[in-house]
Amino acid sequence: MSGTAPTKRLFIKTYGCQMNVYDSERMADVLSPLGYAMTDVPEGADLVVLNTCHIREKATEKVYSELGKLKEMREENVAGGGSRSTIVVAGCVAQAYGEEIMRRQPAVDLVVGPQSYHQLPELIARTHRARGERLAADFAPDAKFDALPARRASGVTAFLTVQEGCDKFCTFCVVPYTRGGEWSRPAEAIEAEARELVAQGVREVTLLGQNVNAYAKDAGGEGGLAALVRRLARIEGLDRIRYTTSHPRDMDAALIAAHGEVAELMPYLHLPVQSGSDRILKAMNRAHTADSYLKTIEKIRAARPDIAISGDFIVGFPGERDADFEATLDLVRAVGHAGAFSFKYSRRPGTPAAAMPGQVDEAVKDERLARLNTLLDEQARAFNAAQVGKVLPVLFEKKGRHHGQLIGRSPYLQAVHAVAPDRLIGQIVPVRIESAARMSLGGALELESV
Repeated sequence: MSGTAPTKRLFIKTYGCQMNVYDSERMADVLSPLGYAMTDVPEGADLVVLNTCHIREKATEKVYSELGKLKEMREENVAGGGSRSTIVVAGCVAQAYGEEIMRRQPAVDLVVGPQSYHQLPELIARTHRARGERLAADFAPDAKFDALPARRASGVTAFLTVQEGCDKFCTFCVVPYTRGGEWSRPAEAIEAEARELVAQGVREVTLLGQNVNAYAKDAGGEGGLAALVRRLARIEGLDRIRYTTSHPRDMDAALIAAHGEVAELMPYLHLPVQSGSDRILKAMNRAHTADSYLKTIEKIRAARPDIAISGDFIVGFPGERDADFEATLDLVRAVGHAGAFSFKYSRRPGTPAAAMPGQVDEAVKDERLARLNTLLDEQARAFNAAQVGKVLPVLFEKKGRHHGQLIGRSPYLQAVHAVAPDRLIGQIVPVRIESAARMSLGGALELESV
């Protein structure tokens, strides 16, 4: 008597950046043919994957804490007659600390680096047979993408990786060591994946890379990110294109021009600067100055006057003095941000900055971060408040928390909620903005949209 094999439950917990979100989605795609279906909780899951981030120390320690809980959960389940779940650590912590993870937490069955997750089906099978290869952390991004199955869209927006790795070697960052050097996917492969997504109803893609605007500069590629954006903009049904994360050194004239000429390229740019002090920027090996950054912003705004700027900031970098921090505040005031991510410097073993003299006291970091966040918060609130009274095109993505409400995104990446019929999910609709908060906007449909 034949029957359908029971579905195996897959739980993936994602830490860190959009690249990890993309990787988690692709892991689910890889494992789907094996009968794995996603579940929202680790309890009862046959396979648990922690997709890790190595950027900050706290994120790394959270992984070990989570592993301890998973070990206890598995032991209780087995003692009660349940099945033994498989525990996998993936991502950048796996790449950096694979052997240490296996030694420190024997409950882990498999460690998989970010360039090896396409091998998950084979590696899991080996693990099940004889607890075989427990570590797979080699670098082969081309093989990874070649081996991945077709995308399965889960909404009207999607991430699309176009570039991986980094050659910049900022002294605070572990990415070059965990993701490898800069490597770009072929434009034809990216376009094919984008077309697959559009065929499934995706209207907006965000192009991802550790240094996404370095796209095609690593292997003699033609045209760089600007040419790729223009190519994707010709796909019928792909109405919005974004990209993240960028480096000021790779913000070239062609890409700046594309912001003013390609309607599908959204007027929102995340361009990390990290510090407003030239002395600290040099110590960070950023290879740009505060002045060169501000001039780049001027050029971008000349090409696209309504563009919104977002940034990354690190406070308390080794050797940062009060004057250096004040220079960062001055730069923030000069730019005016729609949003930003700000962090205290976190010492990462193996990076040059970890051994630098002048490590800043945690209390000083806390005080500086609070002051910076106050300023950034004021700017974000002011930017959102300036949208009140305007009519913005909103791509509705899903139902909201309240009855009859939908949630979407403005061109500036703000969450927008409005009362609207479900049939408008996946549509770009003009919405008159009526209210603004720190993280979202409220609005009403223009009459002609109903």
